[in-house]
Amino acid sequence: MTRPTSRVFALLELLQGGGTRRVADLAERLGVDERTVRRYAEHLIDLDIPVRSIRGRYGGYRLAPGYRMPPLMLTDDEAVALAIGLVVGRRAGLVPESAASESALAKLRRVLPTRLADRLGALLTTSSFTAPPRPTLPTDTGVLLTLAEAARDRRAVELAYTDRHGRTSSRTIFPYGVVAHAGRWYVATADRTFRLDRIIAASLLTATTGEPPAEDPASAVLRSLASTPWTHRVAVRVAGTVDDVERRLPLGLAVVTPVIPSPIVPDSGVARAADVRSASAEPAEVRVEFRAERLDWVPALLAGLDRPFVIEQPAELRQHVADLADKLATWANV
Repeated sequence: MTRPTSRVFALLELLQGGGTRRVADLAERLGVDERTVRRYAEHLIDLDIPVRSIRGRYGGYRLAPGYRMPPLMLTDDEAVALAIGLVVGRRAGLVPESAASESALAKLRRVLPTRLADRLGALLTTSSFTAPPRPTLPTDTGVLLTLAEAARDRRAVELAYTDRHGRTSSRTIFPYGVVAHAGRWYVATADRTFRLDRIIAASLLTATTGEPPAEDPASAVLRSLASTPWTHRVAVRVAGTVDDVERRLPLGLAVVTPVIPSPIVPDSGVARAADVRSASAEPAEVRVEFRAERLDWVPALLAGLDRPFVIEQPAELRQHVADLADKLATWANV
């Protein structure tokens, strides 16, 4: 049977605290039964770690006197890179377990040479960030790793999934990439994306898939988010190029496509050179499409584009825009 390696090393971490640890206490800390604790201890012994079994009423396990894991030899740059990665990952809400980055940092500092550990501690205690931390979502580490393995090996995965309406279902997917976006993890498939914090369980299947789609996973997730079926479908024509308008929109909010002008066909049947150049030039207008549960925030978004626009749908959005224009005019004249 495959042993859960993370808990085996969690046992080693507890034993390195010193003294004899009772089996019952270790079982409670690790969330397993006492028989499993003994199996973990045997695994550490197999790794030539000197775990001693202490018999008697107050017996349990302890490490041999004087045993310490050797220092982790990292350069200053490597240690700083690891520490910053852990801190930023936690603040971005992308560390699957809320305590994982804290415990990893503690272990990192414990096994570093004293001088480097002290300098790293100075960095961690004096660093500040301008962006507020995102809340950590309950993404399961095992689910994340299973989906990553499936995407790499082009294998199918069976999911137990809860949708945004709270309905739970079982489905089979063929993932081709995992994507971190705005504090959440997503998995991309050929036809849709799934939020990992809504996946209850995931298991690899033997079925395999062919070549992945040409679209990269990050683009697929952003396109899927922009097409989420909220109440209102918003479509607006905006003056500008695709790149220019996309830079002014929040990432993943909308799908921006060029509006292709109708071809010019002169009465003589022969297109003039100037007409051909005009038709083949980059379009000066794009269509911005997205879904929204409410429309009250959309006028401010459109105003922030700082570009002329024409509302195609929904019709009620025009009144929201007019209301915002009246407010701005009133405030400007106060």
